Amino acid sequence: TGTAAKHFGLHTDMDRGDGRTKYMLEGEGVGSVFVIDGNTGNIHVTKALDREEKDEYRLTATATDRETGRALEPSSEFIIRVQDINDNPPIFPDEPYVAVVPEMANIGTSITRVTATDADDPTYGNSARLVYGILQGQDLFSVDPQTGILRTAVPDMDRETQDEYLVVLQAKDMGGHLGGLTGTTTVTVKLSDVNDNPPHFRRSAWSFSVSELAAPGVEVGRLTATDPDLGENAQLEFTILDAEGADIFNVTSRAREAVIVLNKVSGDADACTLNAREAAEVYHGKTGTKRPFKDQATVRVMILNADEPPRFSQAVYHLDVSENCPPVCAVGRVHAVDPDTGQSSNIRYSIDPQSDPEALFRIASDKGFISAVVELDREQEQWHNISVIATQRGMTDRTAAGHLERRGDTDSYFTQWRANGGFFCNNLNISVHFPPPSLVSLPDNPNLVSRAVVAIETLDQNDNAPELDRQYATSVCDSSAPGQVCSCSALA
Repeated sequence: TGTAAKHFGLHTDMDRGDGRTKYMLEGEGVGSVFVIDGNTGNIHVTKALDREEKDEYRLTATATDRETGRALEPSSEFIIRVQDINDNPPIFPDEPYVAVVPEMANIGTSITRVTATDADDPTYGNSARLVYGILQGQDLFSVDPQTGILRTAVPDMDRETQDEYLVVLQAKDMGGHLGGLTGTTTVTVKLSDVNDNPPHFRRSAWSFSVSELAAPGVEVGRLTATDPDLGENAQLEFTILDAEGADIFNVTSRAREAVIVLNKVSGDADACTLNAREAAEVYHGKTGTKRPFKDQATVRVMILNADEPPRFSQAVYHLDVSENCPPVCAVGRVHAVDPDTGQSSNIRYSIDPQSDPEALFRIASDKGFISAVVELDREQEQWHNISVIATQRGMTDRTAAGHLERRGDTDSYFTQWRANGGFFCNNLNISVHFPPPSLVSLPDNPNLVSRAVVAIETLDQNDNAPELDRQYATSVCDSSAPGQVCSCSALA
């Protein structure tokens, strides 16, 4: 780039210095950029020149005689070339840059390439010779000074710790030497996820409970697991490891939850070991080993007792009784037990009055013995179908009293009653007066009732003499032979 103070001159040998020679200039920029002194032939630059705008000018110079106007010699054409100076800093035409690299990538992994341009003349000096460097992020990244390729400088960039970095790069002309002009750009480096984190259950031991009356398919509980990875790398599979637990429970995956579902109830408590794992293991670049991409948790499921209604030994009983048996006549016995205890002492029996509207039978409420209270006649009705009800009593006598246990020498007692499929406990300091055991009782539970059908057959007895179906009249001839049939009659 030139300045207005710069000049150069033209001269012809025909100029004798007597003032008769006149110099004239024509061409690009004449009058605006270049002016000529008509007397001396000196050409002056009137303003600064920018090579990047126009790097050369073509001009024509003529020397003439002032008096005649004739050319003293043929016109001359010449080119003025603008010499470059380093007046343009490098620029990055494609900025800003965004690049992605996998986390835990090895040292030297290529991330992206930046390119800067310099408007100065690349053929003249070092004005356009660029060198790349890092101004920010040099502890984690490196850049090739000649090619501008950005690379990783460390092997353990962890996305879960920081997932994005801002790198500031510089391009400097003059080959990077002192006095060179610079330009900068930014590269946003994003770390993509790799499967480098194993899953973890939020707890190593879990406890749930389920009623013994629960039906298959009931949800028992849910376990949650975490995985800092993303997308497919964070998809978890849950399995039950022990065979017995897998037989009793199912496990399904919902997002990052393990949903335990009941298959069947077994025992008082069940335990199973649950495994959370990822679909695949990956090579861990930092340690050079494969990491165990799974976690385990122990699940204990308590089977809660639920008060169940009495259970009859048979759903339908077939009993029989002879007709005309005088009251009170034993028919037979039904039997039911409390499924929770296996005992029958707390079972009360009764006959549904709607099934025995004539009150032909009665039952011993404590033992289940059925008897007929009237004589039955088979000829009137052979079968009697009654419905027997078994109701679970409240605990009585010493059974209930046994649930009050004295603690220490004071009147402090711990009470524990079985209720609604579980236990509720009261630990209270109370004054308790023990009545006689026969007075300690709880009411019957109307919700704990079972029914059984009792079909009673009245057995036949030979209690009816034969009878003719009508009156008969007949006659015998005096000539009838012995054995001759005279008439027939029917007996009823």
